[in-house]
Amino acid sequence: MTPPPSERKQVLLRLDPAVYEALARWAGDELRSTNAQIEFVLRRALSEAGRLPSTTRPIPRRGRPPKTPPP
Repeated sequence: MTPPPSERKQVLLRLDPAVYEALARWAGDELRSTNAQIEFVLRRALSEAGRLPSTTRPIPRRGRPPKTPPP
């Protein structure tokens, strides 16, 4: 049974510690969580390979809402 479209899939990922540390530093440089960075990199690789499904939703934006100018 497939999960509803709004549900996110959880996976266990084993990485070499040095790879994880490099990924975590990269994520920090771009103000993303390590998890968000992994998804960003995977989506980019899938897109470049022509394998990203057209039904893929954009990555949800996290963090503070954008500032609105005062009226």
